[in-house]
Amino acid sequence: MKPWIKPLLIGAIALGLAACSKQGPDSNAASDTASSGEPTIGLAVSTQNNPFFVTLRQAAEAEAKAQGIKLIAVDAQDDAAKQISSIEDLIQKKVSVILINPTDSDALANAVREANNAKIPVISIDRAVNGGEVVAHIASDNVEGGRMAAKFLLDQIKHQGKVIELEGIPGSSAARERGQGFGEGIKDAKDVQVVAKQPADFDRAKGLTVTENILQGNKDVKGLFAQNDEMALGALQAIQAAGLKDVVVVGFDATSDAIAAVKAGTLAATVQQKPDLMGKMAVDTAKQIIDGKQVPKSIPVPLNLVTKDNAQ
Repeated sequence: MKPWIKPLLIGAIALGLAACSKQGPDSNAASDTASSGEPTIGLAVSTQNNPFFVTLRQAAEAEAKAQGIKLIAVDAQDDAAKQISSIEDLIQKKVSVILINPTDSDALANAVREANNAKIPVISIDRAVNGGEVVAHIASDNVEGGRMAAKFLLDQIKHQGKVIELEGIPGSSAARERGQGFGEGIKDAKDVQVVAKQPADFDRAKGLTVTENILQGNKDVKGLFAQNDEMALGALQAIQAAGLKDVVVVGFDATSDAIAAVKAGTLAATVQQKPDLMGKMAVDTAKQIIDGKQVPKSIPVPLNLVTKDNAQ
């Protein structure tokens, strides 16, 4: 072989190998994307620091897997700005449907409009969005749940005495609607006085501290309604630490910790939503939309009042 041919052959082989190595991953990636044919939906959850929404996400993930759907879940950590950014990222990923459990019903309106402009259908879960177009809203009747809590509490305190109400995150539809229902339920109880009505942001630690502060001037309180179980469980800690007995505490959501407290007799009752059913229904509804089917604008999830008599 002539001395100048050998370097040329080596160079040609090297170029050929380089071309093969470049082509392999790119062509495989394209092939994987094309062959998967897997629809993708986004789930923007308000927080994963609350057992209710953890259950909702887990149920959605299980149903998505069963349906052969890829699900991308993002946690806003109760931060509206973070949730908006996450939804914008889901829009950039061109998901087929976006499921939103909003941190703030008003603040998320523009994010929904962005999804609308991108032609991505939006489904709201548990809490409504005040703006933009949502193709379906999956939730329990929070107003009716508030009324259920009020009726039970009034019966337990015999329609007389001082009552505390712990509110959820200001601006969320759940806080507004549950508060509305509770207010409607107790408005005609003339011998009942709501001595405090303060937000504790659906948070157990805040439920504890807010209740501690309120109890300093209200040792004779007879009842407390918390707009979710986390606040109710925090309030129970404050009530027990203050040495108060026979204070009727009612929560909302029926989380596993709350049901355990009901069975133990410390929490009087909790209004049961069904986060697992919500998560499943949300994915089912998204699948119907992906398949080109019409879905109801409002999809109700049944409520139940859990007391010691029926706790399971």
